Amino acid sequence: MGLNIATFSNVTGGNALFKALTHPKAADEARTLIAALRAVGPVAIYDPLGHAEAFANLHSLKDVNITELFVQRVEDVDRSLFGQSARAVTELARCRAQALFVVAFDARRHVQQVQHLIPEGIKVVTLDSMRLPDKMLTNTRRYLDPLNFATNFALFRDKAGHHTRLMTSNYWHGYGAKETGMWLCLFDQEGRVLAQWSLDMPPSLGSIVIDSAEVRKRFGLAEFEGSLFMHITGVSGHDIVKYALDTYGDDPAVLSCTHDANSWPSEFYGGLPAPQDDEKVVMWIENSLPIPIPAGSVGLRKMGADSDTRYLQKEIPAFGTYGLDVAELLPEPRWPEQLEVCAGKYFVRPRYEIFKHQGRSRIAHANVERSDLSYDPNYPKVAGFLGKGYILPAPVLPTRQFRTEVLPTPMAICQQELALAAVVYDAKGTEVARHAFGRMPRNEMSLLDVNAFLGQAKTALPSGYGHVELAYDLAAGDKLDGWLHGLFRYQSLENGHIAETSFGAHMFNIPVVYKNEPQSYAGPPPGLSTRLFLRLGDAPWDSMCQLIYPSSGSWHPHSTTDLILCNKEGVEIAKCSVAIPCSGSLLWRYSEMFDAKTRQTAGSGAYVMIRDLTCRLFGYHGLLNQEGAFSFDHMFGF
Repeated sequence: MGLNIATFSNVTGGNALFKALTHPKAADEARTLIAALRAVGPVAIYDPLGHAEAFANLHSLKDVNITELFVQRVEDVDRSLFGQSARAVTELARCRAQALFVVAFDARRHVQQVQHLIPEGIKVVTLDSMRLPDKMLTNTRRYLDPLNFATNFALFRDKAGHHTRLMTSNYWHGYGAKETGMWLCLFDQEGRVLAQWSLDMPPSLGSIVIDSAEVRKRFGLAEFEGSLFMHITGVSGHDIVKYALDTYGDDPAVLSCTHDANSWPSEFYGGLPAPQDDEKVVMWIENSLPIPIPAGSVGLRKMGADSDTRYLQKEIPAFGTYGLDVAELLPEPRWPEQLEVCAGKYFVRPRYEIFKHQGRSRIAHANVERSDLSYDPNYPKVAGFLGKGYILPAPVLPTRQFRTEVLPTPMAICQQELALAAVVYDAKGTEVARHAFGRMPRNEMSLLDVNAFLGQAKTALPSGYGHVELAYDLAAGDKLDGWLHGLFRYQSLENGHIAETSFGAHMFNIPVVYKNEPQSYAGPPPGLSTRLFLRLGDAPWDSMCQLIYPSSGSWHPHSTTDLILCNKEGVEIAKCSVAIPCSGSLLWRYSEMFDAKTRQTAGSGAYVMIRDLTCRLFGYHGLLNQEGAFSFDHMFGF
């Protein structure tokens, strides 16, 4: 069974209580708190905010002698918890326990309100004993302010010639943050702390680079494979920690990338591809909690085979990392079949790594599969206002060099079928081909080989590249929920190297708003501007980027896009301006857009800020080396 605790709501956002209770730095204090409750004798619980069950899910109270339970809300009276029937706090004066556990942060007010009811001599314990230090808080007056818990995890390793490079920027500076910092904690595979340290972030839109090889050298570590926890302090604007994560190796054939882990554990994940015959798929489980994941709590099943879930019979330690070969549980499925992850809210969005038998590998991530959605019966009625509506754009890389494959991925429990179409556009925004998937059952998603499809359609992309958009096909079926996702796989026709990425649909570049779409990073929708972060690799890597100008309706004929090259301090070094046709795209390389002298001036840790005030672009980025290896993933914006 999964954890019974709220982690994230698409309405209210992340649950700060969950992050406060599971923060690695608070884990020791939580153990101390519980030890004190065990030692003191009979314990009464006062649960004014309904936090007691969540706390007990994450920090066991089974050895605490709980004899009474008090609540503030009359609606909660007689609720059963810890073997006790809840009583109104007005009866607290008759409490016979030796200790009162007030399950609340910022508990002084709650204690003061009932101070006259607390029997003399009773020991009062609160969650404030496991507060983070004030220096780690953005808002010291309200502990459960989401801005106090801008945190995330990264799969981090330096082992067997594989290294990890995390890059982000101090984008909170753009929201008015003045003194931001970063606290980091590195766990090994068993959840043991290898290192803890702090970084001062640049007082501007500067970059931050954390390289596993440098961390290993700095702390004198042996090879490691685990999880890096990061906590950003002094933030403003929002509590989301985004980053690009590169895997590179001593062997130049080792090159791949992914991005941030989506820091709220979910009950289900989808979009995990089954292996081909010459592949091994490893799903990396990063326990995001200060408690072990019990054996039999994490399961896999073939997408759509709900009655045949196979569970991992292994305990994963607190903050530990485990690489699960999916064939251990499901040896039968083969690409393009997909797997569904039953995660029980124990870990953040998992990465998966695919190893080819000839030695190349690639890394990507599964996506959150939502259990709170239902079909939207209103969408067909309002579709006339929304043009193409929800669209999911992805590159079609140069067809003479790469094969592009598209696989729709069910990403909500309610999605028993998907009726979709794929539309291919050239770089100038002209539609060149359209493929109707028809109505696909949940367990039978069709793979589209874009190169083969264009060949069969006897058409070509004039510029050699373009992009494809997945969209709902209302003529084939009207059951949709707006949570359309897809997996996009790219293979070098020269050496077989593969990269893949996945994402979800949005509405783009229309002035009307439907259910918070087009989304906006800052302020209310519609989001009609662009701020994308393009991380750059140091030589001998080159960087490539494809910017797509998708539009659900008719918008400006061309973008007005600035490519702003900044050094690691966030200082602008150079700027190039480009115009991308509506429904078109631009594929470019760092080495071609900026000359050698400019790149040398920018130096290591440089990045490109992609800015457009006239439209919202969607971007993909990657690294290339001289041996023909490449990485590719979608970019993050803020």
